[in-house]
Order: sequence, then C-alpha cells, then structure tokens
Amino acid sequence: MTIKIIVTGGTFDKEYNELTGELFFRDTHINEMLTLGRCRVHYKIKKLMMIDSLFMKASHRGLILKECISSKEKNIVITHGTDTMAETAKVLGQKIKNKTVVLTGAMVPYKFGSSDGMFNLGSAVSFAQVLPPGVYIAMNGRYFNWYNVRKNKNKGEFEELK
Repeated sequence: MTIKIIVTGGTFDKEYNELTGELFFRDTHINEMLTLGRCRVHYKIKKLMMIDSLFMKASHRGLILKECISSKEKNIVITHGTDTMAETAKVLGQKIKNKTVVLTGAMVPYKFGSSDGMFNLGSAVSFAQVLPPGVYIAMNGRYFNWYNVRKNKNKGEFEELK
C-alpha cells in the first residue's frame, strides 16, 4: 500500500519571519517530518498548493477533489489549514466514496518545535491505513467523520457536532 499525501499548506508548513513577525510559506516540511518520525509506510507526496485555509476558495477545494478522484492511490492524507478543514472535508465527503481520505493539520507550525503537527500527521497516516472508505479529519489522536465535526475555536481543538 502506498499512501498519497496531498499538501495544501496550512499551519503545518508555515515559517516565522523573525524580522517582520509574519508567518509565511517556503516549502513543505512533510518529508522531513516523516523522516524524523521514522515512517516506514510507503508514501508519495504531491504538493498541490501552499495556502492558508482562510484564503481557500471553492476553486481550491475543487482542485483538491479532482486530485483525490484522479489518484490511483486509495489511501490519501491531506495536510490542510485547520480554520476551514471541515469545509473541505464536506466537499470531499459528498463526492468520494471509494477511497479513504484523512485530512489533518496543526495548531502550531512545525518549525516552532512545539507543534502538534508530528503527532497529527502520524495519526492521519495510521488512520488512512485502517479506516474504511470515506472522508475523515484526524486531529489530537482522534478521527472524526466529515459530516460530524467542527473546529471549536475557543478550545483550539476539533469536536463532534452535538
């Protein structure tokens, strides 16, 4: 089994400019993260875009959907910004039925050193191997179905809808 990892940007891949205090994108850190985590799963990385999910439009979500549908791999992990991850999961969940797609992200950039990104990425790779076909979000060691999840911005974590 090969897991396709689709990179879309988000906090995972942000870096900090010490002079301006701004966060920015240079390149993805996913390969470095998987190497440090000693990942032994076969994977293929596709950098689709590097965008903050707050700036993501329907056209971006359409590109993600197209990439998932056209992928020969049946097990897919998508790195995504947490602010609109549930919106993208809904778009994918309504269309994808024959693949296991797991979206994940980070609340703190990987390069900060105290990121939850390594744990979330490892969880997503594991969930992508064992969950049945469908679309999920993996955060904080849990997985959520695409139709029953939201980001609780007050707590800074994902939760099931009531």
